[in-house]
Parts: sequence; C-alpha cells; structure tokens
Amino acid sequence: MEITELPAPVFCGVDWAETHHDVALVDASGKQLAKQRIGDDAAGFGQLMDLLTEHGDRKESPIPVAIETSRGLLVAALRATGRPVYSINPLAVARYRDRHSVARKKSDAIDAAALANILRVDMAAHRHLPADSELAQTIAVLARAQQDAVWDRNQAHNKLRSQLREFYPSILAAFADHRFGLFAREARTILAAAPTPTAAALLTRRQLRALLKRAGRSRGIEVEADRLLEVFRRDYLHHAPQVEAAFGQQTAALLRQLDTACANAEQLEAATSEAFDQHPDAHVITSFPGLGSLTGARVLAEIGDDRSRFANAGSLKAYAGSAPVTRASGKSCVVTSRRVKNQRLASTGYTWAFASLRGSTEARAHYDRRREAGDRHVAALRNLFNRFLGMLFFCLHHGVPYDPVKAFPNRPTPEILSAVA
Repeated sequence: MEITELPAPVFCGVDWAETHHDVALVDASGKQLAKQRIGDDAAGFGQLMDLLTEHGDRKESPIPVAIETSRGLLVAALRATGRPVYSINPLAVARYRDRHSVARKKSDAIDAAALANILRVDMAAHRHLPADSELAQTIAVLARAQQDAVWDRNQAHNKLRSQLREFYPSILAAFADHRFGLFAREARTILAAAPTPTAAALLTRRQLRALLKRAGRSRGIEVEADRLLEVFRRDYLHHAPQVEAAFGQQTAALLRQLDTACANAEQLEAATSEAFDQHPDAHVITSFPGLGSLTGARVLAEIGDDRSRFANAGSLKAYAGSAPVTRASGKSCVVTSRRVKNQRLASTGYTWAFASLRGSTEARAHYDRRREAGDRHVAALRNLFNRFLGMLFFCLHHGVPYDPVKAFPNRPTPEILSAVA
C-alpha cells in the first residue's frame, strides 16, 4: 500500500505599509521559503496569491496569514479568499523579534518573517479574524462610526462650554436645567442668532419666540420666551466690547463644529439602527433589558455573528473586560479589573448595565446586592454586565430570547421586588 505524503505546512507573514507590503513564507522547520515585496494594489495582491499558490496553497488547505492589522483592503481581500487571517498585536511581534536577535536589528522583511514564525510556533495562542457575515461587518462599520461621532460631539460640546464659561454666563444659566444642555436645539439656535451676551440681552420677546419655533419647539413657547428674556437681561460681568466680539467669532466657529457633530451622530444613528434591525440576531439582543437598536448594534459590532469566535462564555467575558483578572504569586493573590479589553464593548457594557437598572427589577436587585457586598458603583455595573454577557452567549447560540428566570436563578422575593421597583 502506497502512503501519500502530506504536504508540509507553510505559514505566511505580511508586514504592511502604506504603499507596499513585505511577504515572507516559512515551513514547519522555520526555514524561509520565499520573501517578496508587493504593492498596495490589485496587482500586488495578485502577486501574493501567485506566491502562495506556488508554495502549496489550495482551497481545501489554505495557507494561514499573519498581519499586524485587522483593517484595510488587503485584509478584506485575504478574508474573502476564505483563509485564516491572524491579526497580531505589534507589541507581540516586537517581543518575538527580540527572541531571535540580540543586536536589535529591524527591517520590514525581518518583521514579515517574525509574523510567519509566530504562526509556526504559537498559532494556538492567537485568534484568527472571525468569519462574520457581510451584514455584521456593515453594522460594525456604522456602529463604530456612530460611536466615534458621539465622542466627537461630546468633545465639541466640551470645547464650546469651556469657551462660554469665559465670557457668556447667561447662556449657560439659561440652559443649566435643560435635559440636553447645550446639545438642545433651542440652545444652539439661540446661540447662533446671539453669539455674545450683549446680543442675547438685546433679543426681544418676539425674536425669542421665533427662535424657539425655528428650533422645533411647539409647546410652552410663551412661558419659555419670558424665562429666557429674564435670564438674558440679568446683570453679568462683561469683557471689553471688541474682546467680547472676538469671543463671539470664536464661539460661532465652535458652534458650527458642534452642529456638524450632532448632525453626523444623528445620521449615523439612523443608518446603524436600520441595518441592525435587519440582522437575524437583533430580536435576541434587544430582548435584553437596557439594549435598544443602537446599543444592540454596538454589541453586535464587537462580538460579530461568527458563533465559533468565542469558545465559551468566559472567552467573551474576557474579551469584553467584564471578567476579573487574578494575579497570584506565592502567598500574594490579587483580583483586579481587566485593563486589556475591547474598549468599545466595555463602554457599551457600562451603558447597557446602567440602563437596565430602570427596566429590570432583577437587574436592579442584583446591582443592589453587589453594592451591599462592598462593590463600588462601577464594579457593581461591571459584575451585572458580566452576568448579562453569559446569558447573551447562551441566547445567541440557542436562538432564544432573554429569560430573567435563567439569567437570575436566585430571584428576589415579591416583597424585595416591590421595594426596589
């Protein structure tokens, strides 16, 4: 009986750059089989495919590729071929390079070989990029862009508010008790019409009513106009007229930035929610208390819909940063929060857990128990988020909605529920 010899495994490393990429191939023994520099274009990708095919790349047994990024056209094209693509942290590459060179030499070709060798010796210690659906990848792009837009909006708001504290206390006093503060359309509309406190004091009751209507207000316009008129005409300290006018010019520029940031966040929110509602996992995710279309889209964007991405619920919790880290050495044992995590998912988890306190008596009771046990506010919310993630992992794998009985098996008595409601 003739024994067919299996082909030796080959590993590929790609050190990417803006205009070109260095490629290295090594075999199971660590011998470098090939190296090549390719361009950052379709022709360069074709050269990479030809090089892989030349060294045994087949559809049924594709050569794995290691690269230092998870984004870009090259990564998208590699994932489209169906091969496992590993995104290696640049810090890990630097540590591996130091294992083989005490002279600390470095080049793009050396980094490409180091990436290939990482797969050769430590592939099991790294996670390849998930095989998410096209819709899940679309939601990830939109949700992350919307989250960035919200952060940009908050930054623009803080800059504007800091500027107004320098010379315009009346506008801050006028909207100090408003739910949205300077984010409110009324505040931004009035600020655009009167960028200085002197201009605000000259506004008439009729002009204020018109501005409130322009901002979209339909009720209580007369009362609100009278209140704003009284606030703007109080006695305040002022800068010299020319200095105040200069501050007004700067305020108008900052206001335009805030208006643009608000419009971007609103437009991306609508697009994100629309895409998320089309995903088959949407009904499972939004069945959890504290999750709506937008926050649910942010969760799905970070965990994806590839069910093989996380081996168990513990892996998902570690990825989200909700699972604690234990550092033990000898008689010392310290349990701390996880710092290395998906920051976007962790940020969404805080919002998710906090919002669930009002919509779920079970979640509120769990939070209160953690607080009574000595946890601070953030730690108690993190523990609640950790519990939700475990249930979310189960629900997504079984296609069932959230069940508070299974999520909180030790449910409080009706007396406790009525007390915390």
